[in-house]
Order: sequence, then structure tokens, then C-alpha cells
Amino acid sequence: MQQPAREINQPRLTLWGHVWRYLVALGISALGMTSSDGGWPDWRFAMDISVGVVCLVIVFWRRRWPMTIAALTTLAGAFSLLAAGASSLALVSLATRRRWREIIPLALLTFASGMFWFTVMDTSAPATSTFAVWGLNVGINAVVVAALIAWGMYIGSRRELIATLRQRAETAEAEQSLRMAQARETERRRIAREMHDVLAHRISHISMQAGALSYREDLSADQVRSEVGTIRDGAHRALEDLRAVLGVLRGNGEDPETAPQPTYADLGRLVDEARAGGMNITFTDDVLGEPPEAIGRSIYRVVQEGITNARKHARGALLRISLHGSEEHGIDVELRNRLGFDSHTPGAGLGLVGLTERVDLAGGHIGHRMESDVFILEAWLPWGQ
Repeated sequence: MQQPAREINQPRLTLWGHVWRYLVALGISALGMTSSDGGWPDWRFAMDISVGVVCLVIVFWRRRWPMTIAALTTLAGAFSLLAAGASSLALVSLATRRRWREIIPLALLTFASGMFWFTVMDTSAPATSTFAVWGLNVGINAVVVAALIAWGMYIGSRRELIATLRQRAETAEAEQSLRMAQARETERRRIAREMHDVLAHRISHISMQAGALSYREDLSADQVRSEVGTIRDGAHRALEDLRAVLGVLRGNGEDPETAPQPTYADLGRLVDEARAGGMNITFTDDVLGEPPEAIGRSIYRVVQEGITNARKHARGALLRISLHGSEEHGIDVELRNRLGFDSHTPGAGLGLVGLTERVDLAGGHIGHRMESDVFILEAWLPWGQ
């Protein structure tokens, strides 16, 4: 199993974290010294204090050299009661790393150090200890060592758990931010596609009507007023469509996906509107039955884009629209028109790109090609999505 990183097992300590650890270590040392009956010569007491102070100083670097510091303080604990607190702190700190190849040797060394103190250095012990006293000291020593190791491993596992939970939370937050960014990008693309499908059709219609009106000098005043009224109505519809899309962008409008959408039944109205604007269109509908609403909307958008392109780039040319299909074979859509004079209406070619995405999402395919001077837009859509 891969070991966790050092910063997980050994997080940075605050000033209070250092202080209370040293207080606990001094408490352990004080408990050990009070358990001795004293009577030490001066040199023995001075050695115990000196060794203990040195251990309390070097244990500060227990995280940089964990095994070395733990081994040194444990060996010193065999000769100094004051060093017992430092060696306990070093053992617990080492155990938080949860590496058995380090814990087992140091546990054995700690046990041996404790038994050495009991048999050699402890002046309060009788010269000839009974088997029961030996067993009691062995048991106490083993329990203390096991308790220190268990406490250190618990701290290490808790640190690892907290670090793992924090990492998961950060990952989830990052993934949520990414999903939100992707959702916003998808929404922008969808709104842009709807804006192009609707507004490009309306504005190109207005442009063609206004362009034709500027060249007609044989119209009467009533005819001019009628044409201007048609342009005005088209501009109003374009403004209504634009207002709906901008309302979505501001967050106070109706979602384009839930707003009333054109369907297959609206194709006739779309063709009649284009004819009223001056386009020459033949429309053939040989579809058996009425397609589902979602597929019908995609068919509507394909025909609408074809009419918009023909109005922009083939003004005056005959546009042939043919629909064939059934529930078993799907629906074929074909639009043909000869190339004409450009209307100078700007276009970036994004309509076919968005249309391709729409048809692909519906499970169909779309393409365009040239036959001599005839532009052909073809699409196939399944009956069911």
C-alpha cells in the first residue's frame, strides 16, 4: 500500500501544538522521577538532568530525522528518567508515520531500554527481584510501549483520514466548478444556435425585402406602404425573438427549451412567409404521418437554414424543398437552388455548423454539395430520437 505523503502524516504544528506536547513530555518525566525513591548521588542526578535536557532539545527535530531522534532518546531513556518524556514523544511521533519497518525495531528498543532501567539503573528495585516482580515490570513495560504506539498510529490514521476528506472535498469542488463552466458554455452555444436560427432568418428576410424595395421604381404609394409594413412586421418579430433570447441571458426570461418552439406543422407557414417575402419556392411534402415533436423541430430548423442561405446567396433563384420518409425509414430533407448573386448580407458559415450539431444530437446526419451550379443541402433524421 502506498504510504501517504509526509505533509499528511506530519502537518505543520502551531506554537501551542509544540507547547502542549512538551508539557505532556515533562509530565511523563515528572511521573517517572517521582516514582523513584531518590537517594541518588549528585553525579547521578546531574547526569539524569543533563541527558534529559539534551533529549528535550533534540526531540524538537523528531520530524526531520524521526528514526534517529527516536533511537537516541530511547537509548538515553535507559539512563535518564527525565529523558523518558522525550523518548515517549519521539515514539508517538514515529508511530504516526504508520511504517512497521520503523515501529517494530524501535518498539523492541524501547522495551529493552525500559527493562535495562528496571534491572540496572533503578536503585529502588530489590537486589533479588522475584519472578512476580519481573513479570509485573515486563507487563507494565509492554503495555506502555503498546499504548504509545497505538496512540501514535491512531493520530496518524486520523490525520490521513482528514487529509483524504479534505482532498475529496477540494476535488469535488473543482469538479463542480468544471461542470458549472461546461454547463455555462453549453448554454451559451445553445442560445447562440437559437439566436442564429431565428434572427438570421428574420433579418435576412428583412434585408431582401428592403433591397428589393430600393430597386423598385414602378410601385405605387399603396404598394410601397404595404412593403414597408411587411418589413416593419418582420422587424417586430425579430425584436421579439431577440428580446426572448436576451431575457434568457439576463436570467429573467423564458428558457428557449421550454418556450414555444416551431414544429413540423409550422413548415407550411415558414414557406408561405418566405414566398410572401419574394422568394420562389416549390415545396413537396411526402412524409407519411407526423414526426415526433423533437425531430419535427430539427426538420424545421434545417428547412429554415436552407431558406436563409438561399435568400442570402441565391436571391431570385428557385428553391426546391423536398421531404420524403416514413416511420420505418426516417425522413430525408433536400433543398436545391442554383447559385445566384450575393445579397451582401454578412454570413460566417456558422449556421451549417450549428445545424450539423443539432442534427447529430438528434441521431441523424447532414451534408451539402455542389452539382454543376446547383447547391444541395441534404439531411436525414430518424423518426425517433
